[in-house]
Amino acid sequence: MRDYYNVKINIPGGIVSPGTLHDILSLAYEAKVRKVRFGARQQLLMTVHYEDMRFLEQDLKKKQISYELNTERYPNIISSYCAEEVFRTGQWLSESEYHMVLDGFDYQPQLKINLSDSNQSFTPFFTGNLNFIASAVPHFWYLYVRPKQSNSVFRWRELIYTNDIARLARSVEEAMLSEGHRDEESLYQSVTGQRKFITQPATGEVELPDFTLPYYEGFNRYGQRTWLGLYRRDEQFSISFLLDVCTLCLKTRIGEICITPWKSLIIKGIEEKNRTQWSQVLGRNNINVRHAANELAWQTEDHNEEGAQLKNYIVRFFDKHDTRTFGLCFGIQTRPKSEVFGSVLVRKRPLFQIGQLSLFSVYDIYFTDNFNPNSRTYYLFEKGLLKIHVPAQLERLCRKFSARRYMSNLEVVRFNEEEAAAPVSSPAIYGHQCSHCLTIYDERYGDVLNEVPAGVPFEQLPDRYTCPTCDAAKADMQLVELSSEVEEIG
Repeated sequence: MRDYYNVKINIPGGIVSPGTLHDILSLAYEAKVRKVRFGARQQLLMTVHYEDMRFLEQDLKKKQISYELNTERYPNIISSYCAEEVFRTGQWLSESEYHMVLDGFDYQPQLKINLSDSNQSFTPFFTGNLNFIASAVPHFWYLYVRPKQSNSVFRWRELIYTNDIARLARSVEEAMLSEGHRDEESLYQSVTGQRKFITQPATGEVELPDFTLPYYEGFNRYGQRTWLGLYRRDEQFSISFLLDVCTLCLKTRIGEICITPWKSLIIKGIEEKNRTQWSQVLGRNNINVRHAANELAWQTEDHNEEGAQLKNYIVRFFDKHDTRTFGLCFGIQTRPKSEVFGSVLVRKRPLFQIGQLSLFSVYDIYFTDNFNPNSRTYYLFEKGLLKIHVPAQLERLCRKFSARRYMSNLEVVRFNEEEAAAPVSSPAIYGHQCSHCLTIYDERYGDVLNEVPAGVPFEQLPDRYTCPTCDAAKADMQLVELSSEVEEIG
């Protein structure tokens, strides 16, 4: 019999009300749980002793709270909702739009579903099986499909209307899991053959934004309000602290708490008059904020102490050597077939294994195409490293990335300088020349003798117009390109 059970509670879109979270945490506390984690797919995770598990299960069922024990049958729907307002603004996608999509899911998806704003890089685009990405057309979304156990991604041929996302997702899931359709054409025909959806033709591909990981910790102002980012070095949040957070949210009328893919929390809408109360909650629970930026740029697997320890080991090396990691994020993968989000991936690889027991392992380092974590293409940087050598090789990769970025920026500067210094070629200037006496009609100056003012195009001269020198007919005047000397004289 297991001594402990891993409990997962999905938080759709990473959005939870303080009241709901307070109820869940209170039940967990009664089951003698003292700390919880948040997962890479924005779930709530906890470890419960087997003697207390049956009581917690009873309480969760009474509250009608869905949960899973030691399974991943229902991966959470994740979204970039946590980034809205605080990290990007100005597009059609709003927080109400996310709620509209999430409210449409009246079932628990068995496929991983991602809802992403195309103008942010805080949350991943393609880690799901069904990846909905907001298009430039208001209320329409791209869909990129990645079949289960596959790294290949194809784009749905149509943009999907916001209100149809949940319905189409369910149809795709049935076609993939129940009917076995995996290739693009058969999947499309199966889904659209007997069902109608509001769509538009999808033209072009989603343009991946350059990756930047905003600093997501501490108090930060936006507009007239403040948001608070909470991160824990060991990825564990004490329940007593989170209960205080929920209570203060309810007291100050903050309706939502956001869970991020970086296993942190974001609380939006803090009014200036309540800022002191939030500082008091942090102080009372001895919560530190404003860790180094390179410590925040990591993603490890859920329920994995080994990955968290390796991350801390590398971060200490980075701190000691003052390694620059700006523009990069890192993922640590210690289990086969697990998935982490990162532009640099540290992957553990067993060399000698008996059954499920690994006797000796090494580490391989990969980086994504153009160092964009949303890319699905990985390149090998170093292979077969002992743990002790991993930090130094990562630092070497960071230096290569920074040098490459510097050279790329330098090339842009040089290009702009050369472009600015290059002579600007003037557009060609044309006139009409008399074929008899070679007199030129230039519309910039007109014709004083025939009382034609400057600026009148030759085509607008009347048919009776004649050459001011020899009286030749207008039809005898030919189009010619005027030299730069003529232009300068004018």
